[in-house]
Amino acid sequence: MNFKKILLLSFILLCGCNQINKNEKSFNFIIDRYSNTGFTLIYSDQLKKNNRISKKIDNRSLLIFHKKIKKGSFVKITNPINSKSIIAEVISNNAIFSDFYNSVITNRIAEELSLDRNEPYVDLVLISNSSSFIAKKAKTFDEEKKVAEKAPVDGITIDNLGVVEKKVTKVKKQKFLYSIKIADFYYKDSADNMINRITEETNLKNYMIKKLSKTKYRVLLGPFNDIKNLEESFNEIKSLNFENLEILKDV
Repeated sequence: MNFKKILLLSFILLCGCNQINKNEKSFNFIIDRYSNTGFTLIYSDQLKKNNRISKKIDNRSLLIFHKKIKKGSFVKITNPINSKSIIAEVISNNAIFSDFYNSVITNRIAEELSLDRNEPYVDLVLISNSSSFIAKKAKTFDEEKKVAEKAPVDGITIDNLGVVEKKVTKVKKQKFLYSIKIADFYYKDSADNMINRITEETNLKNYMIKKLSKTKYRVLLGPFNDIKNLEESFNEIKSLNFENLEILKDV
């Protein structure tokens, strides 16, 4: 093989490696920014027994199942109703459960967030590994996890030192009203094309386009006033393989 051929082969291999690195960076960037708003599934042994969840999880822990975030990642879970939030770790990303739920959380997390168990609605955001937040919280999380593992399954509480009295705030029951966010578009024509696709490929009728600004048009399904119809519509629209469907409250 002469020098020119060797040089050409080296150039091709170098370009290929650069392309792989670019793809890897792009993939990591997307995962790094993951967030989703929707319903979570609160783990119970009965759900496992009924095959609604494929794996067991320690209900005392600050751990979750998630389908898209890799194992070992940290997420911030927030209850939008009362703004309470907690940091949890993804213990598995291959557990099987309904796609309608953006995660499976433990009973402890549900208690800490004061979630409505009939309407467990949460914001879930991946905490980037490059974030200084991880470095600050990792040690605290590990210590808290050890405490939780030794605690009884029922009645887990965390005391705040220095707080003499806690006010019990009654949360007013809100009307069930949710919509499914399909996607946001820069152009109105693109949003119209998405509506045409939904019309042609599904039996869904309750779609709409919401203008958020001159350059942002949101395609939504809904609103829904009961969780059964919401879940049925969600399962039908997911057949179109959208990247990250979200459930929005009172839009």
